Amino acid sequence: MKELAISTDPMTAADVRLMEVGGRTLRVATWRLDTPSEHLPVLFFNGIGANIEAVAPLAEALDDRGFVMFDMPGVGGSPEPTVPYNPFTMGWTTAKLLDQLKLEQVDVMGVSWGGAMAQHFALQHGSRVRRLILCATTAGMLMVPGSPAALSKMADPRRYVDAAFMEKHFATLYGDALGKTAGKNSHIGRLKPPSRRGYLYQLIAMLGWTSAPALPFLRKPTLIMMGDEDAIVPLVNGRFLHALIPGSELEVFEGGGHLFLLSHREQSVASIREFLNREELRQAA
Repeated sequence: MKELAISTDPMTAADVRLMEVGGRTLRVATWRLDTPSEHLPVLFFNGIGANIEAVAPLAEALDDRGFVMFDMPGVGGSPEPTVPYNPFTMGWTTAKLLDQLKLEQVDVMGVSWGGAMAQHFALQHGSRVRRLILCATTAGMLMVPGSPAALSKMADPRRYVDAAFMEKHFATLYGDALGKTAGKNSHIGRLKPPSRRGYLYQLIAMLGWTSAPALPFLRKPTLIMMGDEDAIVPLVNGRFLHALIPGSELEVFEGGGHLFLLSHREQSVASIREFLNREELRQAA
C-alpha cells in the first residue's frame, strides 16, 4: 500500500481565497487544479460546523488529483450568512462555484452533514457529477439517530470553543479509534469555531429534508463508507442508503467511529482511490 505523505501543515499546498459566488462570499480552498492529471477533481462537502482545515489531510493524501472544498457561510473563514439557506440554494451556489473554477464535472464526496449535501448536489446537478462517495451520513430526516450522549455533545458548539470539553468528550463524539492515536490532538488543533449564526443556519438547513424518495432514481456509481462503531450516525443508516441507491457499494470500517476517515486513513484513501479510478480503468481497457 502506498505510504501517505502528510505534511505538518496540510494547508501549505492549498490555494485559499475568498470568492463571491452566487451572492455569497465563501472561503474556498483548492489543491492541484492547475496540475495536469488524468483524474477528475474531487468536490468535498464537510461536516456540520467543520472548517476546511479539518479535512485538509485528506485533500493532501489524494495527491494524484485536484480537490475543492469550501467553508459554509459562518463556518471557518466564510463570513456570516445574512439569510438562511437550504440544500437547493447551496447546491445552486456550489454549481456556480464550479463554473468559476472552470470545472464541468467532478467526483463528489461528503461526510456526515456534508454527505447529505453531496446527495442533494448529485440529484440537483447530476450532469456535474461522475461518481459519489458518502461517508458517515444519512438520508436526512429518516435517519436512525445515534446515542443520546453523542448527539447531545454534537449539538453543543462548545466542542469547537472549549478545548477541555472536546478533550473530555472526544471518544463519545468520534469513537475510540481516533482517540487512541496522535490524530486526535492534530484534529482538535485544526478546528476553528463557527459563528453562532453560522452553526444555527447549518443546523436548520436540513430540517425536513430527506433524499429517500429520490435515491432510487440516482444513477451514479456510489460508494457508501461507514464505521461500525459510529455513535453519531449508526451503521444502519448506511445500510438504508445502500438499499435505496441502485448499484451502490457499502464498505464498513471495523472499529471506525464518526471520524474513520482520519483513524483509518490509509484504508480510507486506498478505498477512495480504487473506487474513483475504476471507471477510468474500464474506459482505458
